[in-house]
Amino acid sequence: MSKSKSPACPCGGPALSSCCGPYIDGAALPETAEKLMRSRYTAYTLGNEAYLQATWHASTRPAEPVIGQEEKLQWLGLEVKSALRLRKRKAENEDFVEFVARFRVNGRGQRLHEVSRFLREPSPEGPRWYYVDGTFPE
Repeated sequence: MSKSKSPACPCGGPALSSCCGPYIDGAALPETAEKLMRSRYTAYTLGNEAYLQATWHASTRPAEPVIGQEEKLQWLGLEVKSALRLRKRKAENEDFVEFVARFRVNGRGQRLHEVSRFLREPSPEGPRWYYVDGTFPE
């Protein structure tokens, strides 16, 4: 008897197929900035450049690829510190998510601590969140 269970989601969710997978596959839109941030982390772990570019706000989207194919990068985990919209009472179409992502580059452990800014804009599919930029608190 074999189990065909979906692997755990890299963002920390129980299964990729029911967590970030539908967003990355284009079957659904992330309803919150935090879900977009988690799906972008998952896209980084999967090397999905197309999803990262598609979810990056046009005003800040880099012209060059953000995933270096020559870089030996291994993502180790994600910790969401907070989704700040409720605390800061920001406008409904702007949100902030603080997170720490751990990774290894060429065998050396690193951590990225960022407060990411997201904007929600209308699209033919409905309101859509985009990553704009981030600050680094430490």
